[in-house]
Amino acid sequence: MGLSDIAAGIETTTEQRTRGVASVDRTDRSLVERLRGVAEDLPCTPEAAATVARAYAGGASVGESADEAGVVPVTAAKALHLLGVEGVTPLSPTARDVVRDWLVAEVSRSDALALTGASETEFALATFVETHEPIPEAREAVNETLAPASSMATKRDRLADAVGDPSDAL
Repeated sequence: MGLSDIAAGIETTTEQRTRGVASVDRTDRSLVERLRGVAEDLPCTPEAAATVARAYAGGASVGESADEAGVVPVTAAKALHLLGVEGVTPLSPTARDVVRDWLVAEVSRSDALALTGASETEFALATFVETHEPIPEAREAVNETLAPASSMATKRDRLADAVGDPSDAL
């Protein structure tokens, strides 16, 4: 049996999900202005949080985003999480389950730390992610300020001059 026999009938059934924050500004107010309303809930200033979000949306790592904003990487990761960006936890799903078990006192902290294989910093960040929900107003500000217009009508309108009317082909 060859590889072609093994691979026969295999097909992709899932699609890749875009992660991170998008990068098109669609509002009149800046992201910084929109984040000022939730400033007391952010781990850094609204200016730093907006800088982190924009840098991360541009493809920078959490560490590079933190450098650009002048904050430490853990603060940048916390800000991204509170802004609604998914996937900034340093632990695998199984290790996150261990953190949750520790949070409900099913395992000791030292056992949880050993089971996750995380450093103290990674464990602390994972604990923050598990104990803090994203801020709805901040998530909305980021989505409305940086999210691209993705409706089919908008795409069709932008491509109208290039594509033409399909009925003309008949």
